[in-house]
Amino acid sequence: MESENQEHFHQSELLTIQIGAKIRQIRKDKQLKLGELAEQSEVSIAMLSKIENGRVFPTFPSLIQVLKTLRVDLNEFFSDFKDSDAFPGYLLCKRKDYQNVEKEEAVGFHYQRILNFSLERSSLEICHLTLAPNSQRDLVTSHGFEFIYLLSGNVTFHLGDHVLELETGDALLFDGDLPHVPINSGANPASILVQYFISY
Repeated sequence: MESENQEHFHQSELLTIQIGAKIRQIRKDKQLKLGELAEQSEVSIAMLSKIENGRVFPTFPSLIQVLKTLRVDLNEFFSDFKDSDAFPGYLLCKRKDYQNVEKEEAVGFHYQRILNFSLERSSLEICHLTLAPNSQRDLVTSHGFEFIYLLSGNVTFHLGDHVLELETGDALLFDGDLPHVPINSGANPASILVQYFISY
Protein backbone atom coordinates (compact mmCIF):
# COMPACT_ATOMS: atom_id res chain seq x y z
CA MET A 1 0.00 0.00 0.00
CA GLU A 2 2.83 2.40 0.88
CA SER A 3 4.51 1.72 -2.48
CA GLU A 4 1.24 2.42 -4.30
CA ASN A 5 0.79 5.69 -2.41
CA GLN A 6 4.35 6.76 -3.23
CA GLU A 7 3.81 5.96 -6.91
CA HIS A 8 0.53 7.92 -6.93
CA PHE A 9 2.27 10.89 -5.32
CA HIS A 10 5.09 10.65 -7.84
CA GLN A 11 2.68 10.66 -10.81
CA SER A 12 0.76 13.60 -9.33
CA GLU A 13 3.98 15.55 -8.90
CA LEU A 14 4.99 14.81 -12.49
CA LEU A 15 1.57 15.88 -13.79
CA THR A 16 1.75 19.13 -11.79
CA ILE A 17 5.09 19.97 -13.41
CA GLN A 18 3.82 19.07 -16.90
CA ILE A 19 0.68 21.21 -16.53
CA GLY A 20 2.63 24.22 -15.28
CA ALA A 21 5.28 23.99 -17.98
CA LYS A 22 2.68 23.72 -20.75
CA ILE A 23 0.63 26.67 -19.47
CA ARG A 24 3.80 28.78 -19.34
CA GLN A 25 4.78 27.78 -22.88
CA ILE A 26 1.32 28.55 -24.31
CA ARG A 27 1.25 31.90 -22.52
CA LYS A 28 4.65 32.85 -23.92
CA ASP A 29 3.69 31.66 -27.41
CA LYS A 30 0.72 34.01 -27.23
CA GLN A 31 3.04 36.78 -25.94
CA LEU A 32 1.06 37.26 -22.75
CA LYS A 33 2.71 38.46 -19.57
CA LEU A 34 1.95 36.66 -16.33
CA GLY A 35 0.07 39.69 -15.00
CA GLU A 36 -2.03 39.93 -18.16
CA LEU A 37 -3.06 36.29 -17.92
CA ALA A 38 -3.88 36.76 -14.23
CA GLU A 39 -6.09 39.76 -14.96
CA GLN A 40 -7.92 38.15 -17.86
CA SER A 41 -8.43 34.76 -16.19
CA GLU A 42 -9.18 36.21 -12.73
CA VAL A 43 -6.63 33.83 -11.20
CA SER A 44 -4.16 35.65 -8.92
CA ILE A 45 -0.67 36.28 -10.26
CA ALA A 46 0.83 34.55 -7.19
CA MET A 47 -1.23 31.42 -7.84
CA LEU A 48 -0.42 31.45 -11.57
CA SER A 49 3.28 31.71 -10.77
CA LYS A 50 3.07 28.69 -8.47
CA ILE A 51 1.12 26.72 -11.08
CA GLU A 52 3.58 27.52 -13.89
CA ASN A 53 6.54 26.61 -11.69
CA GLY A 54 4.99 23.23 -10.83
CA ARG A 55 4.59 24.07 -7.14
CA VAL A 56 0.82 23.59 -6.89
CA PHE A 57 -1.78 21.58 -8.79
CA PRO A 58 -4.42 23.94 -10.22
CA THR A 59 -8.04 23.52 -9.14
CA PHE A 60 -10.32 22.48 -11.97
CA PRO A 61 -12.17 25.85 -12.08
CA SER A 62 -8.85 27.72 -12.17
CA LEU A 63 -7.50 25.48 -14.94
CA ILE A 64 -10.67 25.97 -16.99
CA GLN A 65 -10.46 29.76 -16.57
CA VAL A 66 -6.79 29.82 -17.61
CA LEU A 67 -7.33 27.59 -20.66
CA LYS A 68 -10.40 29.58 -21.65
CA THR A 69 -8.35 32.77 -21.52
CA LEU A 70 -5.59 31.12 -23.57
CA ARG A 71 -8.25 29.80 -25.99
CA VAL A 72 -7.12 26.20 -25.61
CA ASP A 73 -9.51 23.24 -25.53
CA LEU A 74 -9.19 21.03 -22.44
CA ASN A 75 -8.84 17.80 -24.44
CA GLU A 76 -6.29 19.41 -26.73
CA PHE A 77 -4.30 20.62 -23.73
CA PHE A 78 -3.86 17.09 -22.33
CA SER A 79 -3.53 15.30 -25.68
CA ASP A 80 0.28 15.04 -25.72
CA PHE A 81 0.95 14.38 -22.03
CA LYS A 82 3.22 11.41 -21.39
CA ASP A 83 2.20 8.78 -18.86
CA SER A 84 5.70 7.33 -18.65
CA ASP A 85 8.88 8.81 -17.25
CA ALA A 86 11.29 6.06 -18.29
CA PHE A 87 14.85 7.33 -18.55
CA PRO A 88 16.08 7.05 -22.18
CA GLY A 89 19.74 6.74 -21.14
CA TYR A 90 20.72 10.40 -21.48
CA LEU A 91 19.26 13.91 -21.51
CA LEU A 92 20.68 16.71 -23.67
CA CYS A 93 19.68 20.20 -22.51
CA LYS A 94 20.21 22.86 -25.19
CA ARG A 95 20.60 26.44 -24.05
CA LYS A 96 17.85 27.60 -26.44
CA ASP A 97 15.42 25.28 -24.64
CA TYR A 98 16.03 26.69 -21.15
CA GLN A 99 12.76 27.90 -19.60
CA ASN A 100 12.46 31.23 -17.84
CA VAL A 101 10.97 30.81 -14.37
CA GLU A 102 9.19 33.72 -12.75
CA LYS A 103 9.27 33.80 -8.94
CA GLU A 104 6.60 35.77 -7.15
CA GLU A 105 7.70 38.84 -5.16
CA ALA A 106 11.30 38.57 -6.34
CA VAL A 107 13.19 41.57 -7.75
CA GLY A 108 16.45 41.02 -9.62
CA PHE A 109 16.13 37.20 -9.67
CA HIS A 110 16.32 35.75 -13.20
CA TYR A 111 15.87 31.96 -13.14
CA GLN A 112 16.28 29.69 -16.15
CA ARG A 113 15.26 26.06 -15.73
CA ILE A 114 17.87 23.84 -17.39
CA LEU A 115 16.44 20.47 -16.41
CA ASN A 116 13.47 19.05 -14.54
CA PHE A 117 13.62 15.26 -14.43
CA SER A 118 11.68 12.74 -12.33
CA LEU A 119 12.38 9.12 -11.56
CA GLU A 120 10.56 6.82 -9.17
CA ARG A 121 10.49 8.40 -5.68
CA SER A 122 12.78 11.31 -6.59
CA SER A 123 13.19 14.30 -8.86
CA LEU A 124 15.99 16.64 -9.89
CA GLU A 125 15.63 20.22 -11.04
CA ILE A 126 18.58 22.32 -12.23
CA CYS A 127 18.34 26.07 -12.76
CA HIS A 128 20.68 28.90 -13.65
CA LEU A 129 20.09 32.00 -11.53
CA THR A 130 21.35 35.43 -12.53
CA LEU A 131 21.21 37.64 -9.45
CA ALA A 132 21.22 41.38 -10.10
CA PRO A 133 22.84 43.89 -7.72
CA ASN A 134 20.33 45.17 -5.14
CA SER A 135 18.12 42.12 -5.71
CA GLN A 136 15.26 41.76 -3.24
CA ARG A 137 13.28 38.80 -1.98
CA ASP A 138 11.90 37.58 1.34
CA LEU A 139 13.23 34.43 2.96
CA VAL A 140 11.70 31.33 1.36
CA THR A 141 11.56 27.59 2.03
CA SER A 142 11.47 24.69 -0.43
CA HIS A 143 11.04 20.92 -0.40
CA GLY A 144 14.05 18.62 -0.27
CA PHE A 145 17.69 19.65 -0.45
CA GLU A 146 19.29 22.41 -2.50
CA PHE A 147 22.82 22.62 -3.86
CA ILE A 148 24.20 25.91 -5.18
CA TYR A 149 27.48 26.61 -6.93
CA LEU A 150 28.57 30.22 -7.39
CA LEU A 151 29.80 30.53 -10.98
CA SER A 152 30.73 34.21 -10.67
CA GLY A 153 30.26 37.17 -8.37
CA ASN A 154 29.82 37.56 -4.62
CA VAL A 155 26.71 36.53 -2.70
CA THR A 156 25.57 36.96 0.89
CA PHE A 157 23.49 33.87 1.64
CA HIS A 158 20.98 34.05 4.49
CA LEU A 159 20.25 30.54 5.80
CA GLY A 160 18.23 30.15 8.98
CA ASP A 161 20.18 32.01 11.67
CA HIS A 162 23.36 32.03 9.59
CA VAL A 163 24.77 34.62 7.18
CA LEU A 164 27.29 33.09 4.75
CA GLU A 165 29.59 35.02 2.42
CA LEU A 166 30.10 33.15 -0.86
CA GLU A 167 32.72 33.88 -3.52
CA THR A 168 33.21 32.53 -7.04
CA GLY A 169 33.77 28.77 -6.88
CA ASP A 170 32.08 28.29 -3.50
CA ALA A 171 29.38 25.64 -3.13
CA LEU A 172 26.64 25.10 -0.56
CA LEU A 173 24.34 22.15 0.20
CA PHE A 174 21.43 22.75 2.59
CA ASP A 175 18.00 21.60 3.72
CA GLY A 176 15.38 23.61 1.84
CA ASP A 177 13.13 23.64 4.92
CA LEU A 178 15.50 26.25 6.40
CA PRO A 179 14.39 29.80 5.47
CA HIS A 180 16.89 31.08 2.92
CA VAL A 181 17.63 33.75 0.33
CA PRO A 182 20.73 34.83 -1.63
CA ILE A 183 21.57 38.53 -1.81
CA ASN A 184 23.99 39.97 -4.37
CA SER A 185 26.59 41.77 -2.28
CA GLY A 186 28.67 42.92 -5.28
CA ALA A 187 28.40 45.64 -7.90
CA ASN A 188 27.98 43.19 -10.81
CA PRO A 189 25.44 40.43 -11.52
CA ALA A 190 26.13 37.11 -9.80
CA SER A 191 25.72 33.79 -11.63
CA ILE A 192 24.58 30.74 -9.65
CA LEU A 193 23.90 27.10 -10.57
CA VAL A 194 21.00 25.84 -8.42
CA GLN A 195 20.04 22.18 -8.02
CA TYR A 196 16.95 20.89 -6.20
CA PHE A 197 16.80 17.29 -4.94
CA ILE A 198 13.39 15.96 -3.89
CA SER A 199 12.52 12.48 -2.62
CA TYR A 200 8.95 11.20 -2.26
